[in-house]
Amino acid sequence: MGVEIERKFLLHGDGWRSLVESTERLAQGYLVGAEALRTGVSRASVRARIAGDRAWLNIKSARLGIERAEFEYAIPVADAESMLAELCDGVLEKFRHLVTVDGVTFEIDEFLGDNAGLVVAEVELDAPDAPFPRPTWLGREVSALPRYYNVNLIEHPYSRWSTAERHADDAEERA
Repeated sequence: MGVEIERKFLLHGDGWRSLVESTERLAQGYLVGAEALRTGVSRASVRARIAGDRAWLNIKSARLGIERAEFEYAIPVADAESMLAELCDGVLEKFRHLVTVDGVTFEIDEFLGDNAGLVVAEVELDAPDAPFPRPTWLGREVSALPRYYNVNLIEHPYSRWSTAERHADDAEERA
């Protein structure tokens, strides 16, 4: 079984931009999405993703937190395009920037469309308690907050978040 151990953070400023090593545009949609997960109809999200001339089908357990079962399989781009167009309720698009700090790679997702303005950093680890660098641009951890999960951003995009939702993290951080 594949296991993903991933931590997700908001960012402070644009200090990371000068460190970007590569960028690719991603498009993804969910064949089993947020509603099925929320109502308990499904125990896993199922996602099709396209990045350039590559595509994947991804299955991830529906569990909050930093450690989840994950399986990923390469599929033909034409199949992924058909899935996104015909089987998904929406498509999420973003730029993924790779930044390495002290040998650790951060994936910084800069969302587009209805999620424009949202930028988060993810870091995959070998163990839940594995140490990793904390550059000054790495902000508050949001790993356990479902509204930041990509599957939920299709159903409830950043552009529709209330002022309270957008700033709840700031208030929590000050408390």
